[in-house]
Amino acid sequence: MHIKDYYKLLELEPSATLPEIKKAYRRLALLHHPDKNNNDPYAAAQFSDIKEAYEILTNPSKKEKYLQQRWYNQSTGSRKTQDVITPVSVLKQALELERYASKLDVFRMDKEGLRDYILELLSLTTIGQLKEFNEPAITRQIIDTIIRSANHLQEQQAIPIAERLRQLAGNDTSLHEQINIFAGKHRSRQQREKYNSLIILIATILICLLIWIAGR
Repeated sequence: MHIKDYYKLLELEPSATLPEIKKAYRRLALLHHPDKNNNDPYAAAQFSDIKEAYEILTNPSKKEKYLQQRWYNQSTGSRKTQDVITPVSVLKQALELERYASKLDVFRMDKEGLRDYILELLSLTTIGQLKEFNEPAITRQIIDTIIRSANHLQEQQAIPIAERLRQLAGNDTSLHEQINIFAGKHRSRQQREKYNSLIILIATILICLLIWIAGR
């Protein structure tokens, strides 16, 4: 699971005291506030994460839960932090995923895990934030990359991913056509695999029957 480095967002060390956290928040919130940046979406995303960091680190129970998750990620070697959600940061994660998925053995890969990772990457919150940026070129790259990464999934794993991609595509009809092709290909593949399994079963029964007849 990816978590944000709230201390890094506030430009603080993990040993920072509560007054230091409050002081850093006031300084950075003023610097990145949308009103101070002509409603720039990147500044708004940064401001949102700074506010989230402040709310977590100043709430004792939320802070304790966050520190436990942070420690767990570090101890298990998981990726420690998540970047601020922007089209570029999501595209970067999608490209990393594609490189990783391309090296996996198709017959041994954890397809359920891959599906869950993609759905986490394209959470409803993330999709909503990406739409605020209105960068269709990067959105298209993200969708292209996710489709390539999910190429070897089964139909039941690909369908929820296709639904998230449709939400991200918005009103872009060409992207919807591409996503429909992706979903349709997985449905066709699933049907072929069912038919192939049936054919193999029938062939096996016939061979066994012929062997039995020949041995009489």
